[in-house]
Amino acid sequence: MEKLGPHTVHLCVDMQNLFAEETPWHTPWMTRVLPVVVRVAERHPEQTVFTRFIPPGRPEEMQGTWRRYYERWRDMTLERLDPHLIELVPPLARLVPPATVVDKRVYSAFAEPGTQRVLEERQADTLLITGAETDVCVLATVLGAVDLGYRVVLLRDAICSSSDSTHDALMTLYHQRFGQQVDAVDAQAALAAWA
Repeated sequence: MEKLGPHTVHLCVDMQNLFAEETPWHTPWMTRVLPVVVRVAERHPEQTVFTRFIPPGRPEEMQGTWRRYYERWRDMTLERLDPHLIELVPPLARLVPPATVVDKRVYSAFAEPGTQRVLEERQADTLLITGAETDVCVLATVLGAVDLGYRVVLLRDAICSSSDSTHDALMTLYHQRFGQQVDAVDAQAALAAWA
């Protein structure tokens, strides 16, 4: 793969206890990909940005279909959740700082202006994307990055989903429809290219 330059940033999506532990949103694959994500984050922690998905306090704080969504998932709102569940998983949390955390309330990291600010501060031109879930927040973040013109390198062994079929469908989509804008590679190849 083509060399990754000094303005490469590792953007790690929602690797939180909320998805790692036995909650209604549990993502079983997370334990399998976590060692790979840790290896990538440890390479350049100062160039790593973690996002955290932060539910509202109550469904009534959200608008439109998000309100309906949280009426369905009321037990996953802040008024009912253990605050520990919002935190990054411990092997990643220990990298902050120098890694940075950006909180978001919706799927895409780019819906939160803080994400773009942090990336601009680092003069990012390339994003290595890892995290959860392949077919929800990772998908929304990848498409946001493509729209903003970033070189996107998706680490296929460092993303996870709670659904095998939609994970596989998304990997096919990235290869067949976004091949000019998304490079899907294994972490080992990306780390070898990231000096």
